[in-house]
Amino acid sequence: MRASTQDGSYPRPQLLRERWTDLGGEWEFAHDDNDCGLAAHWESTDGFSRRIQVPFAPESVASGIGDNGLHPVVWYRRLINIDPSSAPGRRFLLHFGGVDYSADIWVDGTHVGAHRGGQTAFTLDITNALDARVAEHTLVVRVHDDPAAVELPRGKQDWHEEPHFIWYRRTTGIWKPVWLEDVDPVHIVAVSWLAAADQAGVRAEIELTKPIPEDTRVTVDLWRGSHHLAGTIVRALDNRVTAYLDVAEWRNAQERERSLWAPDNPVLVDASLSVTVGGRSVDEVASYIGVRSAAVGDRAFLLNGRPYFVRAVLEQGYWEQSQLTAPNPQAYRREVELIKALGFNTVRIHQKVEDPRFLFWADRLGLAVWAEMAAAYEFTPTAAQALLSEWVDTVQQQRNHPCVITWVPVNESWGVEELAARSDQCALVTAVTALTRALDPTRPVVSNDGWEHVDSDILTVHDYTTDTQVLGERWSSDKLPESLDGIGPAGRRLIVTDAMRQRLSSSPVMVSEFGGISFSQAGTWGYQVVADPDEYERKLRAVFDVLNTSRMIAGFCYTQLTDTLQESNGLLTADREPKIALATIRSIVEGTCHRNEAAALPPEAVRLDAAAADAETVR
Repeated sequence: MRASTQDGSYPRPQLLRERWTDLGGEWEFAHDDNDCGLAAHWESTDGFSRRIQVPFAPESVASGIGDNGLHPVVWYRRLINIDPSSAPGRRFLLHFGGVDYSADIWVDGTHVGAHRGGQTAFTLDITNALDARVAEHTLVVRVHDDPAAVELPRGKQDWHEEPHFIWYRRTTGIWKPVWLEDVDPVHIVAVSWLAAADQAGVRAEIELTKPIPEDTRVTVDLWRGSHHLAGTIVRALDNRVTAYLDVAEWRNAQERERSLWAPDNPVLVDASLSVTVGGRSVDEVASYIGVRSAAVGDRAFLLNGRPYFVRAVLEQGYWEQSQLTAPNPQAYRREVELIKALGFNTVRIHQKVEDPRFLFWADRLGLAVWAEMAAAYEFTPTAAQALLSEWVDTVQQQRNHPCVITWVPVNESWGVEELAARSDQCALVTAVTALTRALDPTRPVVSNDGWEHVDSDILTVHDYTTDTQVLGERWSSDKLPESLDGIGPAGRRLIVTDAMRQRLSSSPVMVSEFGGISFSQAGTWGYQVVADPDEYERKLRAVFDVLNTSRMIAGFCYTQLTDTLQESNGLLTADREPKIALATIRSIVEGTCHRNEAAALPPEAVRLDAAAADAETVR
């Protein structure tokens, strides 16, 4: 069992078990607009009249419901087959990849747990609620997601009944995978890897269940294909185990260099972990790591200690029929392949915590990722608590992925609109930035992407200027460093704290949103709208050429990958078709100034060019 070569269907790709049950598919469903279900004990009802396809949100066409009305409470029900008598002593774990926003769960009428937070995963042990006399059990989920609650992290989900401006349809309830596993009472709960690019060792921090029996041992082995790199056996004295693995051949700096992960060299090291109690095997999982470093210095973004020009695209992660959920697991691979084929080496996931299966393909095929939190739109104590709580879970759940090279907890002062003037809002953004570094000191953090930076490792600017002469004067000027401590292109201050001013001399500068050019016969929304393909190509080439040739910046991010509802400013249509020849887009994105890797595709990826633009991998 090798985690790096899995097929991408397992919902938690870095903690892989061979035995699992996918609970996706048809469930019973009901709206509860009057919020009477709890009082009427719907958790014990015989059933609901409607049917929904999980894990698609009920607002989506793919769910079979397709109702975009304002429904704050929804219920789900399905039968699950578990025979506890056939597996005595086993524990049954129910996993949810994401439920928006507040979920309560019952099994056979017994409340087994609750979770708040629409972006992150959670797990419940449902064993004690199972009626051991039967093999068929009833699983019920109630979700509360107030459409008007703008103090909760919602990202691009609209609070209006119909989408307006740059906001999209809501995502209520279950929108990521649901699955079931049976495990031994002693099993691995989580693994955290630390593998530095300048060291020959790997550290694994392993969390086990409590209590830990005597003579519990954890074995960890590292593999490169069939080649065994290192292994160790550690006695578990409590439920937290630290294992150190010395990879002897990485003491040779040349060998270690060839083993480093990068988009043009996406090397993954497989890991196998097993737990024994008194010599008896009780749990086995597979994981993987990518050895690399991400840092900043001398106004450059540094990948594995070397300057790396970030050539990124903004990804909403939205499909017309299935919304924030990909139509199928294979779509995540196709999305990564397509982004790379367009010439980008990085993707900025925008206003959502992306599915780990997308991150798996980014790890495996070689695509760097900026990970971003979904925003709230009101500043209250509840909003602050919700942001901090869910962002902690996000960092912990995604920090093992080598593709993630930058954290973005806040975007464009959303939810902290008076950041520059109010000390409490400034304190929150400063705190979440510091908290991110405490959880993960190995990656740069952007405190507030676009403007009003408080303590960012990268100074990012959003610049949708459509006049390329103005754009060129701004980003090619040798006076740029002095102008950064002032008003930015969007009319907001770029720096609001002395801490950020002190970083200015060494922090890299990136234009983390630009372009947004709409090519659409329908004339829908974009920062600039054109209707002619030749004009579209000229406009694209002009704005990319400015930033590709600028010596003042360390990277950029184009808005955006695909058309999304009323936004027609994607390089691709909503169904992932290039608006002009794919090879042409790639030449525009990469430009004539090849400062480094140019996002080469790995051999296993499907290579796309103009002749293959209609191939299945593009669709």
